[in-house]
Amino acid sequence: MKYILVTGGVISGIGKGIIASSIGTILKSCGLRVTAIKIDPYINIDAGTFSPYEHGEVFVLNDGGEVDLDLGNYERFLDINLYKDNNITTGKIYQHVINKERHGDYLGKTVQVVPHITDAVQEWVMNQAKVPVDDDRKEPQICVIEANPSFLFQLGGTIGDIEGMPFVEAFRQFQFKAKRENFCNIHVSLVPQPNATGEQKTKPTQNSVRALRGLGLSPDLIVCRSAKPIEMAVKEKISMFCHVEPEQVIFIHDVSSTYRVPILLEEQGIIKYFKQRLNLPIDDQPSDLLMKWKKMADRYERLLKVCSIALVGKYTKLSDCYASVFKALEHSALAINHKLDLMYIDSTELERSTEVENSVKYHQAWHKLCKADGILVPGGFGIRGTEGKLQAISWARTKKKPFLGVCLGMQLAVVEFARNHLNWKDANSTEFDPDTKNPVVIDMPEHNPGDMGGTMRLGKRRTVFKTQNSVLRKLYGDEMFVEERHRHRYEVNPELTHCFEEKGLKFVGHDTEGNRMEIIELENHPYFVGVQFHPEFSSRPMKPSPPYLGLLLAATGTLNAYLQRGCKLSP
Repeated sequence: MKYILVTGGVISGIGKGIIASSIGTILKSCGLRVTAIKIDPYINIDAGTFSPYEHGEVFVLNDGGEVDLDLGNYERFLDINLYKDNNITTGKIYQHVINKERHGDYLGKTVQVVPHITDAVQEWVMNQAKVPVDDDRKEPQICVIEANPSFLFQLGGTIGDIEGMPFVEAFRQFQFKAKRENFCNIHVSLVPQPNATGEQKTKPTQNSVRALRGLGLSPDLIVCRSAKPIEMAVKEKISMFCHVEPEQVIFIHDVSSTYRVPILLEEQGIIKYFKQRLNLPIDDQPSDLLMKWKKMADRYERLLKVCSIALVGKYTKLSDCYASVFKALEHSALAINHKLDLMYIDSTELERSTEVENSVKYHQAWHKLCKADGILVPGGFGIRGTEGKLQAISWARTKKKPFLGVCLGMQLAVVEFARNHLNWKDANSTEFDPDTKNPVVIDMPEHNPGDMGGTMRLGKRRTVFKTQNSVLRKLYGDEMFVEERHRHRYEVNPELTHCFEEKGLKFVGHDTEGNRMEIIELENHPYFVGVQFHPEFSSRPMKPSPPYLGLLLAATGTLNAYLQRGCKLSP
C-alpha cells in the first residue's frame, strides 16, 4: 500500500480537497486502484449535526455515513463509493480508544495521547486503506489522505493547533512505519499577490513549510495555489528556500472549472515524479481516462448556450451548503452542452413579510425566480423559509415551469398541492405544525428515538417504480427500481395519497414495502418531479443524475426529444 498525505498551509479553504481528488484521478488514470481518507480534527463523531454554515453541506454515503463534503469530491472525481470510516474525526478516534479502555484492552496502563491516540489513528488509516471502494471489489493500491488541520501551519498559529496535533504526530510516526518508498507528503500552500504591489509573495509558503518540518513532516511536493499563473522566478525561489527540487514545486492557479486541475497537475510531470518516488508500476503517460477529463474540461470552456436554474433554499449565503446540488446541475448542464447559470434565492425573501420589511429584496428575489428556466427546491430542516419555498413551488406548478423538489422540496410540493389544489388550507408537515388537522407529511418514529446524531433514515435505499408511465423511470433507463441515498426524518402520509392521485399528483415510486412515498410526478406538466432521496450524491461528471438531467432537459425544452430518442443525448 502506498500512502499520499495532503496537508495544507497558510489558510484553510485553498483547495486541498480538489487537489487530493485530482491526484487520485491522475493515479487512477494510470491503472491504479485508489481510495481516499479525510481527517477532520473536530470532536464531533460525524458531520450529521452540523449547520451547513459550519463546514458546508453534509454529504451522505451508501452506508448512511454523514461526512464532510470533501468525500463527495473524492467520489465524483474517482467514481468510487466510500464508507463512513473514510472520514476520521477526533471524536471517532477518542470514542474508539475510550471504548477499548472500558473494555480493558490496555491492561491497566495509563491511556495517553501518545502512544494510544496516535496508534489508533495509524491503525484506522491502515485498516480503512484496504477496504475496496471500486465496483470490482479489489483492494486499493494507493490511499490519498487529506489532513484537515491546515490551520496548524498558519502564520502565528491559532488555538486550533491543539486539536490537530495528535494527527500530525501520528503521521510523523507513520512515515517511518510505512517506509519512505510507500509514503509521500504533499503540502498545499498559498502564494498571495497583494493588489498594492502586484508581486507574488513566497514568504507565507516558506514559513508554512518551516512549521511543517518543525512538526516532523517534510514535504515531497509543494503545491502552490494562486489567483494567476506563477512566474518561474517564484518557483525557483520556493525551491531554494523550501529545500526541494524545482520539479517538486507545482503551481495551480485559479481556473474556470475544477475539471482542469488534474490536467494542470499532469502537465507539470506529477506522474513521472510519483512513478520514481513511490516506485509505481505505471507508464509515464496517463490512459484514456485523463484524456476524457481533458476533453470534458475543453468542452466546458467552449459552452455558449446558457440554462438558468433558480435554487430556492435557506442556506444561500454559502455556496458550499449546496455543493453536491450544484455539481449535479453542472454535470447535467455539461451533458446537454449548456453552461449552468445557477441563481441562489433565499426563500425568506419570497415571503410576504419581506415585502413589508424590504420590498427591494422581495422584488429582486421574485425577478430571479420569474426569469429562471427551471426551479429547484433542495433539502433542508426547520420552518424558517418554508413559506417562501411553497410560494416558489406554487409558481412552478401553476406557470408550468420545470421543477425538481428534493427531500424537503418534495414534501413541500405535496403540502403546496394540498393547500392550493385540494383546498386543505391548513395542510402541513408535522415537523412545522404537530397539531395540523391535515398532516400530509408525518414523522417516522422508528428513525427518531430522541438523539439527533445518526437517527434519520440514512444511506442507500431501493425505490420501486409502480408504473410504466413515469418520466423519471424513463430517465433512469426504464429500470424497475433505483437505489439512491436518503437523509430524512419525515415522510408523506401514506393514508392520504389517494386524494392526491385522484387530482393528478401521482406517487410513481415507493419503497420496497410500498409504504413510503419516494417519487411524485404531476400530470399535464412539462416536468414537475419530487424525490424523497438525494440523487445529487450519486451524480458523476460523466454520469449525470437522471432527476437533475430531466430538470435541465425540460428547462431547455429538449426533454421530449430526449425521451423520443430513447434517452440518448444528441451529439
